[in-house]
Amino acid sequence: MKAGSHQKPLSSPGIETPVIATVDHLSCPSASTETYFRAAAAVLAVRSDSSGPDISAALLKRHYGVTGSITTLSSEIERTVEIHIPDGRRCILKTSTRPEAVDSFRFQTSVLAGLEEAVGFAAPAVLRTSSGALMFEEYLICGYLQTRIEGIPLHQVLPTRELLFRTGRALARLDLALAQVKVPAAHRPVLWHVGCWSRLMELEQYLPTGSIADRVHAAMADYREFVEPQISNVVWQVTHNDPSPFNMIVTGQGLGFIDFGDGCWSPRIQDLAIAASHVVSDPTLPLGGAEHVIAGYASVIALSMLETRLLVGLMRARQSALILVNYWRAHLFPADAEYIKKNVARAERGLSILAPLDAALGEAAVLAAVSSSSP
Repeated sequence: MKAGSHQKPLSSPGIETPVIATVDHLSCPSASTETYFRAAAAVLAVRSDSSGPDISAALLKRHYGVTGSITTLSSEIERTVEIHIPDGRRCILKTSTRPEAVDSFRFQTSVLAGLEEAVGFAAPAVLRTSSGALMFEEYLICGYLQTRIEGIPLHQVLPTRELLFRTGRALARLDLALAQVKVPAAHRPVLWHVGCWSRLMELEQYLPTGSIADRVHAAMADYREFVEPQISNVVWQVTHNDPSPFNMIVTGQGLGFIDFGDGCWSPRIQDLAIAASHVVSDPTLPLGGAEHVIAGYASVIALSMLETRLLVGLMRARQSALILVNYWRAHLFPADAEYIKKNVARAERGLSILAPLDAALGEAAVLAAVSSSSP
């Protein structure tokens, strides 16, 4: 399937949009329920599978008929290992002993399979098992094997205007492709789903007192009052839901995206809000440098007026959600705090830069970014 094969131009030259249903909020309320929130929080309240015995080599041989040297990688939930296969290939094997991982892996592998022929960005390819399945399931364990994208994570690269613009364009191309993908388990509990955000303030007890807590409180209050009542009226689709600088890779073939584990059915604009929120770093610019990602995204997918109005509120709420969830998880797992909080300092700085923007100023800044030309 080609990303963009079902595009048609709008009145503005060079702007494209996917042909998908404008809204599907029949399933949206479920993510706002107490049951959904508790189930989603429970997933992140358990230590990573990496702490248990590693049987990756046996699983690799049994389900894929291959062997190789194994290196364990950092992971917050499932066990993730890199496989160096003797023929020179480098792959990633993800496994889990958790019951909820079955749905998560079904979602992830179906997404990767659906993106195999997409263009405009890079994504891992899921490798079939010896029986031709996207993933394997055994008693008390499941998993899948994917290719490894060669490149440099975005957080290790100088974020020039041109690179951020290309990042925004690639993310929009990804969303165009995801809009066409049909996957199972898109509505499984995910704590990063916007439906959970209004409940995350119960975690504020884990925040350090002072300006950080104050900014988080203000951002989440704004989200509940202004953004949440309108969020069901924007376009919803399958999204990546975590395009952070750790999950975006600069490759020789353009930007690549990895780790679809937090993907779900959510507002399309959510992917832009997340990616943009991570690059807010320059206090001399209204949006801290996120202007360039927004401009790149909008050059491919036109933002609706409502998306334009909600974007900064979503960015601030996502920064706050990241801060709240990761301070809580660092409290639960102090030995892993450094890894868990790898994005927190960036979110705190970004939130401080966006804090002065009210709804009107935020909308004006987004409109200015959207109307800007490519760098």
